[in-house]
Amino acid sequence: MNLREIRDLVDGTADAAYALDPNGSIIAWNAAAGELFGLSVEDVLGRPCSEVTHGVDECGRECSENCTILKRASERIPLRSYDIKIKANAGERWCNASVVILDSATFEKPCTLHIIRPADVQKRLELLLKDFVVAETSLPSVNVSEMLANTNSPSGVSNLTNREREILRLLSEGKKTGEIAENLFISRTTANNHVQHILKKLGAHTRLEAVRRAEKAGLLR
Repeated sequence: MNLREIRDLVDGTADAAYALDPNGSIIAWNAAAGELFGLSVEDVLGRPCSEVTHGVDECGRECSENCTILKRASERIPLRSYDIKIKANAGERWCNASVVILDSATFEKPCTLHIIRPADVQKRLELLLKDFVVAETSLPSVNVSEMLANTNSPSGVSNLTNREREILRLLSEGKKTGEIAENLFISRTTANNHVQHILKKLGAHTRLEAVRRAEKAGLLR
């Protein structure tokens, strides 16, 4: 599929849609996307997707250049639809996004087609449920958000290496850095470096938070 065909595909979609090159820059933008975001195709072509959509997932993690969707697309791993809050023309708005991986003759790695559908009503109901759970339990709001968040959120899945998955499993068993190093016959420094990489990939601040997010994403199964 060449660039012209990708743009024809995007233009032929009634829902808001756009396409990204393998680096996450916008290469196609349809009229419905222009209406949703209040930006013309001239405004967005060549710009990073995160800079245009200002996407934020259900746990408050912002879209960035270190995009899990692009990493999975480069390996041709399909991604389920997910909910994301965008900066629309009428203000912040919850949408459901679907992603299609496109092979392109123009680029060495796959491009991605993103189809965005407003989902404000459903999301408001979910947020009301979260507020109810917070009010009726002693759980902090951030923990409730993690429990109720869509497991197919793009930042809920990460490309961990096999070694990082091993270490994550040991973390889930309560192992400390020294015990991890001993189990895997590596130095404490190497073990700690792996842990820091895991935290960064999962967008977690603590080891416990990383384990919880990994469990939610099915990385420990």
